[in-house]
Amino acid sequence: MIIGAGAAGLHCAGKAGQRGLKVLLIDHAAKLAEKIRISGGGRCNFTNLDTTPANFLSDNPHFCRSALARYTPQDFIALLHRHRIAWHEKHKAQLFCDDSSEQVIAMLVRECEIGHVERWQPCAARAVRAEADGFELDTDRGKVKTAQVVVATGGLSIPKIGATDFGYRLARQFGHHIVTTRPALVPLTFDPVTWEPYAALSGMSLAATIATGKGKSRGGFAEDLLFTHRGLSGPAVLQISSYWQVGEPVRIDLSPALDLHAALAQAKAASQRRLGNELAELIPRRLAEAWLAASPELAAKPMADQRDRDLADLADRLHRWELKPQGTEGYRKAEVTAGGVDTRELSSQTMESSLARGLFFIGEVVDVTGWLGGYNFQWAWASAAACAGALVASSASR
Repeated sequence: MIIGAGAAGLHCAGKAGQRGLKVLLIDHAAKLAEKIRISGGGRCNFTNLDTTPANFLSDNPHFCRSALARYTPQDFIALLHRHRIAWHEKHKAQLFCDDSSEQVIAMLVRECEIGHVERWQPCAARAVRAEADGFELDTDRGKVKTAQVVVATGGLSIPKIGATDFGYRLARQFGHHIVTTRPALVPLTFDPVTWEPYAALSGMSLAATIATGKGKSRGGFAEDLLFTHRGLSGPAVLQISSYWQVGEPVRIDLSPALDLHAALAQAKAASQRRLGNELAELIPRRLAEAWLAASPELAAKPMADQRDRDLADLADRLHRWELKPQGTEGYRKAEVTAGGVDTRELSSQTMESSLARGLFFIGEVVDVTGWLGGYNFQWAWASAAACAGALVASSASR
């Protein structure tokens, strides 16, 4: 029995069913695989060609290696080809459907049909009890006895499409620890007073680099940055949000491709225009105006009259903008949930619990969180494939 008919649950069910197991897949939500449906702007960023274990966060960082090595992006691409789904590569090896994410959902459903998977939806699991020969579950459609239970219930992100904490509660019931959960791949927000000078920039996007904390393990991304009414979003911020800790600042280079110190020094030597006009040639005009609003006398002064140290200080602040987020937009806007079932209590080969034989955890409910760009779907496919193979082997040994 598989609880959760999202990416991981559907993939696991289809694979297990096609290898001869009798599979029941249930989900409490009325709509199927909503996270797949809304992903990638409706075209499903289904994997990333450059997937490596380094693209994932976990308290146990080596856990994901085995599953990712045994089910690669090329394996999922081969599945798409069998179902004649066209796709294309975009920025940084991200793969999307040419048409619609509905194609991926239909493909996974068809794989389940080929494997004669029985699906109950909407149908919630209300209780799970261990028995001598497996498990007994109370569901909205009655009691179910099964030798094995797979938990593929996802995380807490986007509650409006059905996210719940069921998987974490079930894990705790069987003695598992939960690595503290938090919203990830989520916009950052700032104190309204602090952010007031930049709120009018909402909708403006520019290339930037962003980092937080110390060391490579705390991120460092070169992506687009998007200003919002409440703070910052865009790929750069979503990426760093998975690493950001409450109380820490983020550090942003607003002009990573251009040495502003050198450019301003050159402008001083050659231009009679004002600083505000020159800066607007180097960074977006709206940003230049907002940045200099606190120093109108500096902005209006001709370049030839600027002090070198003032120009150097301006360039340094733009290259090393440091500010402390107040928080995030929370699970309602988070693409994924960081944290989850502690992988030190799971087998990296099979996803089976080391505390309860026959109990498995796959996908987002596990403490493995990918970067933005198709990595989380690849973890769903890989963990599901590892689990499906283990279900077959375990059933054969019973």
